Amino acid sequence: MNLGGGVHLTYCSNIHPAESWAEVRANFDRYVVAVRARLVPDGEFGVGLRLSARAAAELSEPAVLAEFRDFLERSRMYVFTINGFPYGTFHGTRVKEAVYQPDWRDPERLRYSNLLAELLAELLPADPDLEGTVSTVPGAYKAALGGPQDVALMVEHLLRHVAHLVALRVRTGRRIALALEPEPDCFIETIDEAVSFFERELHGPAAVRRTMELTGLEHAAAELALHEHLGLCLDLCHAAVEFEQPAECIRRLGRSGIRVHKMQISAGLCLPALDADALEALKRFDDPVYLHQVVQRGPDGLTRFSDLPAALAALPQASAEREWRVHFHVPIFLDRLAPFASTQSFVREMLAIHRVRPVSAHLEVETYTWGVLPERFRCGTVDADVARELAWVRTELGV
Repeated sequence: MNLGGGVHLTYCSNIHPAESWAEVRANFDRYVVAVRARLVPDGEFGVGLRLSARAAAELSEPAVLAEFRDFLERSRMYVFTINGFPYGTFHGTRVKEAVYQPDWRDPERLRYSNLLAELLAELLPADPDLEGTVSTVPGAYKAALGGPQDVALMVEHLLRHVAHLVALRVRTGRRIALALEPEPDCFIETIDEAVSFFERELHGPAAVRRTMELTGLEHAAAELALHEHLGLCLDLCHAAVEFEQPAECIRRLGRSGIRVHKMQISAGLCLPALDADALEALKRFDDPVYLHQVVQRGPDGLTRFSDLPAALAALPQASAEREWRVHFHVPIFLDRLAPFASTQSFVREMLAIHRVRPVSAHLEVETYTWGVLPERFRCGTVDADVARELAWVRTELGV
């Protein structure tokens, strides 16, 4: 939805299981149309599209792309952002750390991201001021990296992608930005790590020189291209799990000149005290599909666990001196999920900041865990729950 002032709000279609284009297209008829009818029956509805590598290849067929563009026009919908994080299967089977593969060391991640940018340039509406965004993995899963040579390889592929985006803009007139999404236990995990990586590797003198070589741009234009085409996807669940502070996040990124190309509005689980009842109930959230990283705040600072079972095994008894935050997306309209809390307060604080001065032009709700969320925390059908989340955001923004 166009909220005015150049800000657009949507939800990510990755919540609907789909790996082929036929499945993605069917989900539009089954779910997205219903969400639109609940929220803006007489207006235009912005869409956050998730495409696997398979679906992207199938959509790139001219006749298939033309049919989808016609459907969007008839349905008064428009695509302005793509989730290019999960390359392959994302629902119904073990995903865990495989969700980061292929990572930015692999030329296949570059090829896939280039294709998504091409498709988005074709799907963006006619408004020349509306840029497109593609969110992507935070470089790689931290444990998979071998050393500086792996970082250098990621940087080279990211800069080659920028060169592709520069050429795409010349050819189509559309500006597409890549948004790396910090996530617990990944190469880019915290705001500090994001700032360090951008300042050292993606916005620094060597990156500018390499971009000049790849694009033929002069120094100032190459420097500007890096800032315009590379930035962050700020997932609020991830940031809250890391015990970030909303105002400090925005201050640090702004001071470093790193754009938040997309802000994903999501909430995670919070255990303010590790009592026995809460720990026992938490075991029901240990699903075999997704990673649920845990960050613990205690007397010795922050301790990080790669997944929920590791955290539970490391704490044999309850402790009131420790707080856990868990990477498990829960409905943003719930501040309590007894016996837990959620990180909704972090979301509220960030949206309050956004009301004063927009954090990002692209806002995307991303509660992708409906299929593994305990039933008692769901409030209705998927389209009703999604519409309720989007309505909650509009209310928080005063729209």
